[in-house]
Amino acid sequence: MGNNEEKSQVADVDRSLYDFRYEEKDAYRIESGLTPEIVRQISEEKHDPDWMLDFRLKSLEIYNRLEVPDWGPSIAGLDMENVATYVKPNTKMAASWDEVPDDIKDTFERLGIPEAERKSLAGVGAQYDSELVYHNVKDEVSQMGVVYTDMESALTGEYADMVKEHFMKLVPPTDHKFAALHGAVWSGGSFVYVPKGVHLEIPLQSYFRLNAKGAGQFEHTLIIVDEDAYLHFIEGCSAPHYNVANLHAGCVELYVAKGAKLRYSTIENWSKNMYNLNTKRAKVEEGGTIEWVSGSFGSHVSYLYPMSILNGKGARADFTGITFAGKGQNLDTGAKVVMNAPDTSSSISTKSISKDGGVSTYRSSVVITNKAKGAKSSVSCQSLMLDAISRSDTIPAMDVRTMDADVGHEAKIGRISDEAVFYLMSRGVSEEDARAMIVSGFADNVSKELPLEYAVEMNNLIRLEMKGSIG
Repeated sequence: MGNNEEKSQVADVDRSLYDFRYEEKDAYRIESGLTPEIVRQISEEKHDPDWMLDFRLKSLEIYNRLEVPDWGPSIAGLDMENVATYVKPNTKMAASWDEVPDDIKDTFERLGIPEAERKSLAGVGAQYDSELVYHNVKDEVSQMGVVYTDMESALTGEYADMVKEHFMKLVPPTDHKFAALHGAVWSGGSFVYVPKGVHLEIPLQSYFRLNAKGAGQFEHTLIIVDEDAYLHFIEGCSAPHYNVANLHAGCVELYVAKGAKLRYSTIENWSKNMYNLNTKRAKVEEGGTIEWVSGSFGSHVSYLYPMSILNGKGARADFTGITFAGKGQNLDTGAKVVMNAPDTSSSISTKSISKDGGVSTYRSSVVITNKAKGAKSSVSCQSLMLDAISRSDTIPAMDVRTMDADVGHEAKIGRISDEAVFYLMSRGVSEEDARAMIVSGFADNVSKELPLEYAVEMNNLIRLEMKGSIG
């Protein structure tokens, strides 16, 4: 190659894939802050039914009463007086990419969403700031009776009663302060219903992009998988970097009926000025299964603990996750399980990586009630620290209220082996690439659970973090 040095795999990946941004051309941006008047304005923009306006205002009252969490990373840098809770893009939702404005369409083209839809997805929803700008589902999926639409259409359309029956029942506004905030100002998100016995073999995906500076995104995802049905749903998130705080306080509610199975996969790559205070929860009935696959890479501070409530005999929950905390990041993540019926089972397997002073905290809770005779639960958390200035903490909690249960837990914290790096370098691999390869191998249990395109994205993000170029 002459005098040109061959690029490493790390350098081949360009962070501009995520950090690019366009000039804001909002149709409407609500004033910053949080007041009853602002909540009413959002409700009016959304054309809410009366019950939803009442719900929003009651949620705001709860928000004002509840204290800010003080048991995790500090969120003192988040001032709601400086956050715009609703930013409407200058477009209506389209069913064809040709109808989406060029700058917004280019955003999603660069993120690979239309290409992924063409290759491997049964349906796609794309949200830009506070509203969905694109939504489409393949005809054959609709013909199977699968409903995949935006939350606003579901709220006021044919499925309004189903939405009202399930909306924020798993995650009530009283759950914590930012659940109450979500209840007051939520906007956008997806509604999915899979009928009895329908197996949707091709995934659905929603992608959330926050482009606006100093704004929040509060999408609501509500998925109902009926008896003996199957769905794989993929969630992607990203945002460009700003020098002011942005906020993500979405909510995910998943209902898995008798004998049904739902896999919920997430790759979160928020920018490092983001406070990610997201809440995800699933309820699983008899013989049902919920599988969580989670990759958390971005944000300045994260509080994220997907929760599974196993309410039926033989219900199962599996959680597989990885967190990468780099410079300036404090990521507090984990999982929760409540086992509330006989012969239920759960497995939590998490890995965390800390680099350049990043702080990664694994926090879990497993509750086995006295109804859960014959329950089985295993928890494994492994941490990899890449230098002496980073930190990794493990805070597991187990509450077992029956003698008839099988419970196991293991935790490991380690560093990259110098011997492994030396071995790879002796085979002609640079030190930087050797370390990136070892970290990618450490994360393999997560990447192999993802569809190919998303596994590649996750490994690219790991390589970017190893390069130190994210954020």
